[in-house]
Amino acid sequence: MNFKQINQNGLYEGFALITKSEKKVTAKGKDYLDLILSDSDGEISAKYWDYNEAAQGQFPAETLVKVRGTISQYNGADQFRVERIRRATEQDGVDISEFVRSASYNSEYMFEKLVECVEAFQDKDLQKLVLHMLNEHKADLLKWPAAYRLHHAIRGGLLLHTLSIVRLCEGVCRIYPFVDADLLCAGAILHDIAKLTEFEVGNAGIASGYTVEGNLIGHLVKGAMMIDEAAKALGIPEEKSMLLQHMVLSHHGEPEFGAAVRPAFLEAELLSELDLMDARVYQITETLAPLQPGAFSNRVWALDNRKLYNHARGDRNKTVNLD
Repeated sequence: MNFKQINQNGLYEGFALITKSEKKVTAKGKDYLDLILSDSDGEISAKYWDYNEAAQGQFPAETLVKVRGTISQYNGADQFRVERIRRATEQDGVDISEFVRSASYNSEYMFEKLVECVEAFQDKDLQKLVLHMLNEHKADLLKWPAAYRLHHAIRGGLLLHTLSIVRLCEGVCRIYPFVDADLLCAGAILHDIAKLTEFEVGNAGIASGYTVEGNLIGHLVKGAMMIDEAAKALGIPEEKSMLLQHMVLSHHGEPEFGAAVRPAFLEAELLSELDLMDARVYQITETLAPLQPGAFSNRVWALDNRKLYNHARGDRNKTVNLD
């Protein structure tokens, strides 16, 4: 976080975007705000004790604020104790886009690279279907995160995750030329398309929670439904639509991880493995980023509750190469 220390007593001040805001009650019956504050460098848990909504107003998620307070350790992580908070104003001269963690590549660039991939398809049915779905949902794709709290949970994260997998698919197809490249890449591009219906996402491109549809149906089943609907409207052969639907339904690999069915053909298996690979590379990299050389992380639930070790080899300043 880009907070500045303003005195020797450990008082910090700065601007931040509220990405989570929940009013809670202490054991003594007093209201307080449980917050997550973020900027382009990261995020920090925050507490605003003795909160009086009537006097101080509301501070919902996606509000840009100026805060002052102290930073302490709680359960091994930094926590910000808010002493003063107000909404940012035009006079502050700050832009909300500067406080949102975003993909390392421009969203328009990533979208166009996906379109270029599809335009090179030999299978015109798959080309027609995927281009239709990309263009239909372009506005949301340009900002959507790939997750609520886990991998690629950043503005443009869904495109970053998708294009990363497509690049991996292209590499796999060079090594294994018998793989159906059009089918594999089509499945990669559409595998998470229904995350556009799964999360509540505001203009900042941050997921604040799950939609009713996301909770009741989920992006695997909903994704298959979206493909089926588009394919019928476009007159795409049923078998090709079914292959793509299967890839979406099976890309989590195992039922215990949410897959409706296990992968039943090569391209479906490859998509499942590459999806897991890209997600874990991102999660491991994010976990190790703040650690000192030779340090272990806390246990990471999303990575089988493992502790991870920072060996400090390699250049962590390098970003994903999607060119």
